[in-house]
Amino acid sequence: MLNLLSVDLGASSGRVMRAAFNGEALSLQEVRRFRNHPVHISNRMYTNVYGIFQEMKWGIAEVVKTHGHIESMAIDSWAVDFGLLDAGGHLLDLPRHYRDPRNVNAMREVVSHIGKSQLFQRTGIQLQPFNTLYQLYAMVQENANLVAAANQLLLLPDLLNFFLAGEAAAEFTNATTTQLLEAHTANWDLDLASQLQLPARLLPDIAQPGNVLGVIRDHELLQTGQLATTRVVHTASHDTAAAVVSVPASEQNYVYISSGTWSLMGTVVNEPVIGDLTDKFNFTNEGGLGNYRLLKNVMGLWLIQEVQRALEALGEASDILRLVHRARMAAPFPYMFDPDDPRLLQVGNIPDTIRQICVETGQRPPADSGSLVRGIFESLALKYRMVLDQLELVTGQHYGAIHIVGGGSQNQLLSQFAANATDRMVITGPVEASATGNALVQLLAIGEVAGIEELTQLVRQSVEPVSYLPRDTDVWAGGYDAFQRIVAKQAAAHNLTI
Repeated sequence: MLNLLSVDLGASSGRVMRAAFNGEALSLQEVRRFRNHPVHISNRMYTNVYGIFQEMKWGIAEVVKTHGHIESMAIDSWAVDFGLLDAGGHLLDLPRHYRDPRNVNAMREVVSHIGKSQLFQRTGIQLQPFNTLYQLYAMVQENANLVAAANQLLLLPDLLNFFLAGEAAAEFTNATTTQLLEAHTANWDLDLASQLQLPARLLPDIAQPGNVLGVIRDHELLQTGQLATTRVVHTASHDTAAAVVSVPASEQNYVYISSGTWSLMGTVVNEPVIGDLTDKFNFTNEGGLGNYRLLKNVMGLWLIQEVQRALEALGEASDILRLVHRARMAAPFPYMFDPDDPRLLQVGNIPDTIRQICVETGQRPPADSGSLVRGIFESLALKYRMVLDQLELVTGQHYGAIHIVGGGSQNQLLSQFAANATDRMVITGPVEASATGNALVQLLAIGEVAGIEELTQLVRQSVEPVSYLPRDTDVWAGGYDAFQRIVAKQAAAHNLTI
């Protein structure tokens, strides 16, 4: 039995997973889970990367204590956030969190200077205020001295790899999310950086996924006596890229939703798809394992997490099973809204913001938690239908099934709503999709798997999916018509254009 270790960092929690490979199938065991919340200081939001690194090391030590030698390990995380190192390899400041409010104005300024279509044509990346491009621009405007003192910029998993192995590189799948790469060359867009007076000297060399970065050099971990030869692998370090590796698809053309804090919905293509429709619909082209992921960021279960936080503040019950039961019992379509309203991106009272949207669009606001949560689930499912329609227009393909992977795939109500809204079979699993994909790429890197085709076969041997067939499709078709009208009203009411 071969022991691997996957560190999977999500926007709300982190996991250290032991992956066991017996030559025919891969199985995962959660060893350590920890909460991951931004740190608020004044009006700024930070990611506590030191706390994450310590939690990660505790998890690694637990795996060694129980299972002995670890053949390899790798880290995947959410995208776009980064840290700055000085010439001595010291972190200059905690990384700012992608929900930091400064990014919105930065995006407006960059779009005004470069142009929306020009940015997309160059990079193939969806305009989102949290992209690294806008974060770095905001940092230069806010604290030029900090940037001037920096020697290198490393995205979060690359930064943790540097702490762990002392080697610095920008892993490809995560680097593509920055909006700082040229889409067709997969190299840093030095001209774009120059136009915006961004320090291109900070950008490291780009490394492809599926390669060994080095070995563990952290002094504390080496004291275990079991990790001196453990290889640190560049997996597909963007968690969505790793999740897509774990999709148990038998068909060549398929749609996936990586469901968690965000819903990342798209398909796999050979090359970036850049054209008028992808620009119009604000799709993005992000790197994968030997391919690209044509997808759209849709707000996900962050909305439910924020509802839970608001209910807890009021002293009300907020456990997810109870909320899902209340939603199941609530009347259908109590209200609808576009989950991607930028007001819902920021930390705040999400239920109040949703009620405000209802008033703006001429709907009755939800009066209880069951209706509130049902409306969120239904609106997410209807947004999936909208993105599916757009995706089929862009690619000219018809997709017969949707694969939902990640933690959100456990939500049976949302999965059924997704099948109803899209009139497609929904296939769910694996739950720990990013950690699974992370380990699969490790097997490729250390030579246990010969190639991507063998990797895909291994996925199907290791995963037991659950399927949902569409129901009440006529009712949901009428709901979709209403949803489209309300989304248009919502956009007009709040001027949801850049």
